[in-house]
This record gives sequence, C-alpha cells and structure tokens, in this order.
Amino acid sequence: MKAIWYERNGAARDVLTYGEMPAPQAAAGEVLVRIHASGVNPSDWKTRSGSRPISAPRVIPHSDGAGVIVAVGAGVDASRIGRRVWIWNGQWKRAFGTAAEFIAVPFAQAVPLPDSVSFEAGACFGIPALTALRALLTDGGVAGQSVLVAGGAGSVGHYAIQFAKRLGAKQVIATVSSQAKAAHASAAGADACIDYKREDVGARVKELTGGRGVDRVVEVDLTGNIGLLRDVLAQDGLCAAYGSNAQEVRIPFSPMLVSGAAIRFFIVYELSPAARAECETTLALFLAEGGVQHAIAKTMPLSECVAAHELVEAGTAMGNVVLTVP
Repeated sequence: MKAIWYERNGAARDVLTYGEMPAPQAAAGEVLVRIHASGVNPSDWKTRSGSRPISAPRVIPHSDGAGVIVAVGAGVDASRIGRRVWIWNGQWKRAFGTAAEFIAVPFAQAVPLPDSVSFEAGACFGIPALTALRALLTDGGVAGQSVLVAGGAGSVGHYAIQFAKRLGAKQVIATVSSQAKAAHASAAGADACIDYKREDVGARVKELTGGRGVDRVVEVDLTGNIGLLRDVLAQDGLCAAYGSNAQEVRIPFSPMLVSGAAIRFFIVYELSPAARAECETTLALFLAEGGVQHAIAKTMPLSECVAAHELVEAGTAMGNVVLTVP
C-alpha cells in the first residue's frame, strides 16, 4: 500500500517518507479500512517533530481519517464490510495511523459516516469535532448559557460555535485575530467576535454580557489566557481547557477562589467510554439534521504530506488540512 512514515523525529522535510509498505490485516476485534481521507492536526506535526519520543521503529502519522471497511477480523459482524466510517485515535498509542491506503483499528474506532457527509469532512471529526463537543457537553452542557470560544476561527473553535448554538447556548462569543477570521466565525454562528490583538477581551466580554461575564469558556491556550478568566467568567463559571502552549500554568488563586470558577481539563484522545459515546451520539444527531459546516482549508494528495504538515505547523490555514488517498 502507499503510505507516509517516519523513523525518527524531526522536520517534515527531513523525516517524512512516501512509499510502499505491506498492508495491515484486521486482527480479532478489528476492521480493515480503506482510507479515502486523512486529517492533519497540530498534534500530528508536534508528535512527528518530537513533542513525544517516537513510539515505534516506524510510524505512520495521523489520528483522524475516513474511508470504507473492506474486511473484518474475528468477532466482528461481517455486515460492516462496505460501510463508510470515520476514525478516531488512529495513531494514538499505536504505530500506524491514517496516512496510508489502509488501517486496521478496533471496530469501535470506526464510526458510521452518513452518505451525505464527504470523506474529507469525516477526516475532521476525531479530534476537532469531538474536542468541541466534549468542551460543550461536559459538566451539564451549555443550554441557556453564554459561551466564549477562544480561537473561534480554528478547527475546534469553528465546530464549537456551531455546536454551542445547536445545544441551546443563548449567546456565543468568539475571539479572533483578524477581520477574515471574524467573518469565518460569524458565518459559523458567533453572535459577536472580539479581535484579541486590538481589543480588551475582558472589557468587551463584560460589555456584551451586561457586566455578568460568560458561563463557559472553550479554551485552546490555557497558559496564554489564564489571566483572562477572572475578567471573562461569570460567578461559578467553567473553563473547558483542551489545549495549552506551555506545560506549566500559573493560576491567580485568590481571584479564581472568589469567583468560584472551575477548570475542566481534558484531552480528546483519553475520553472515558461514556463521554466519547455522548459525543459520538450528539455528532451523529447533528449530521442527521444537516447543515453542519466543515471548514476544510485545503485538500492535498497523500504524496504531499510534507507540505501539509508544514502548512498546519505554520498556523496559517483557516480550517482543517486533509490529505486525499487515491
């Protein structure tokens, strides 16, 4: 099969190889999926560059993907053969991910993909869509709440804006860094956008919420924005933090203590079975309803994986970068 792999950590151009590898087989409890699209996420280039030590002598990157089940292992219903699916955790604690023509994964990690949804969109669900849903569904959900989505034009943020509205949030505010990103977030349904490079985020949030603050923050960079929480959260508000640009976070204890605020930490790779099932069920409902916007910034062939990694690493793409597998 055609595949992308690396055998050491380093820059994309130095370590990523495109070539032929033996196709995997479906073991007991697994399905073999013919990949049609592979999503490239920030965690993919970070892992490749060395944020985590290389986990095997050879690694096929990417956790997200979508395709068609072509074979099943022992114990898996053969009726699943021919079904369209999207994949989560393809390369989490495993050597071989979705940047290849085929992947074998436990059957639960191949989730039904409606015929109305493209493979390219399906390759955006495992990390961006499920992260957005977990941030909104945890701790009672967002019905009737005011929600601030940090990085509203990002892959997670774009879904979070839409899903917050569908889950009954009364107000969704997004932070952005340009007029183009504000337009992108507004098109997803944001009621207001705050340019954090030009505006006082805390003051604008208070203005937009009548001085009260928001009930929930969906946070992409807790280290960078921890100081804002005391200014933007309402009494007893919640910050759902799924990312941070540094490993250490200094929390202003006294202001947070007085506010009664809480921080819910989570990583989408390690959701509990119950939390993941809740997210998958909710996503399936939204897809069945129709109208979900999938922000795909660029599609590229698998052979151009180096350029795709460099594009995601540069942080200039407004939306997901997806590799198509011929």
